Amino acid sequence: MPLSSMTGFARRAGEGSGFRWNWEIKSVNNKGLEVRCKLPTFLDGFDLQIKRMVGGALARGSVFVNLTVVRDGDEAVFEINEERLKALIDVAAQYGGHGGVAQASIDGLLAIKGVADLSVRETSDDEREALEQVLAKDLLELLKALKATREDEGGRMGEVLGAQLAEIQSLSEQARATAGDRVEAMQTRFLTQLAKLQNTDKPVSEDRLAQEVAMMAVKADVQEELDRLDSHVVEAKKLLKSDKPVGRRLDFLCQEFNREANTLCSKSGDSALTKIGLDLKALIDQFREQIQNIE
Repeated sequence: MPLSSMTGFARRAGEGSGFRWNWEIKSVNNKGLEVRCKLPTFLDGFDLQIKRMVGGALARGSVFVNLTVVRDGDEAVFEINEERLKALIDVAAQYGGHGGVAQASIDGLLAIKGVADLSVRETSDDEREALEQVLAKDLLELLKALKATREDEGGRMGEVLGAQLAEIQSLSEQARATAGDRVEAMQTRFLTQLAKLQNTDKPVSEDRLAQEVAMMAVKADVQEELDRLDSHVVEAKKLLKSDKPVGRRLDFLCQEFNREANTLCSKSGDSALTKIGLDLKALIDQFREQIQNIE
């Protein structure tokens, strides 16, 4: 299974068992899987089967399913409540034209709720069962179309994510090179600061100086963070090639990326390394924004 986005849309029309129908389905990102259905009232309960089928096809996303159904040869009939209409006509005749009240029109009276209702023939249990069977079969094709759009979008996102991982790796290499000469720079800076504070008749011994520099070097060492950062890049590349939904794992990995970048900035003590750390944080944020829509 290629990388899949949680954003997709599909539309499908069909007919069978004496009915015609139109499907529309769309999905957007969500932490889990949520399915909402809008169906004709006579198909109440069919949404349970729809949700089971969507759950079998998709792992994550907010999914909205809309279904309209029309019976072949169905002719809608208006039924008039004559008693209610007659009562309204009497009231209109009594008050119409008095006190600035306009005369009632027949179309206005028919528009009042309960006067005219649109009715269609009820669907039998056998008709409904046959319809649900063909609809379920057609839904499988609709879900295939939705998954295709999600995978198409996922393919484009995969290219962007791959490029971002390459940039993260490049910045990690720059940070490693920048950090390589820091021990000598720290020693020089420490000696300069020490010369301003110490008494000339009480110089600091070479051993003491070496100990202090060594302690500073240990506290400022970022090699471990850079090693973990590199391993996270390798893991992320594997996930992008996985045949399973990886959105949650990538999101967790982003937290680890952020942790290493934050530690790198806090340990840097060097403007060049700090800049690289900030660039890393910005890039990791962009990476995380992208994966929020990965299934």
